[in-house]
Amino acid sequence: MGARSSKRKQEAPAGRTFIEEARRAQIVAAAIEVIAEFGYAKATFGRIARRAGLSSTGVISYHFAGKDDLMREVVAEVMRVADGYMRPRVEAETTSSGRLRAFIESNLALLEEFPRHLPAMVEVLSNVAGRCQGEPAREFAEAMEKATAAQIEGVRHAQKAGDFREFDAETMVIAIRGAIDALVVRAARDPGFDAAVRGRELAEIFDRATRRTP
Repeated sequence: MGARSSKRKQEAPAGRTFIEEARRAQIVAAAIEVIAEFGYAKATFGRIARRAGLSSTGVISYHFAGKDDLMREVVAEVMRVADGYMRPRVEAETTSSGRLRAFIESNLALLEEFPRHLPAMVEVLSNVAGRCQGEPAREFAEAMEKATAAQIEGVRHAQKAGDFREFDAETMVIAIRGAIDALVVRAARDPGFDAAVRGRELAEIFDRATRRTP
């Protein structure tokens, strides 16, 4: 998955051995599979332990303080994978419209490369506000706010440069993210879902929505 993922595998965080990091990664991978398949509410430690081939749920409890802690790492892992996959494709484009297309298309293309990752993250994020309290909920909310703010700023920059027409940048970003998330949910339920075709169609819709016309 590129330099970022490779570095994570080579350097264990302070206080953890490489074996412990490998075990944590194994648990997170199993959690992603279980969440995508059964949903957030049914992603119990028992199911995750069985998917990971662990002898008991105690192994999960040893490595993670609780479900909130594990969910934080699930979201972080999906975001690492998504960033490593999408960033080079977006940054390879030289125009605002090209970067928008690449962002949308690579989001959907990620479903083909990692079919469980985005559905798992959507499940977690759609449930966390109502189920998690305190610090975990704040962390999730702050991370999403930061990502959304960066996207809004990018759209406003394109507007100032004259690449995009005038519209409310926040509304447009929310619409783009909502449309992508809706297709991710659809993909999880439709075995015949064609991510490449849907990605191109969605990119075309928002290219037309943002394009500055003479």
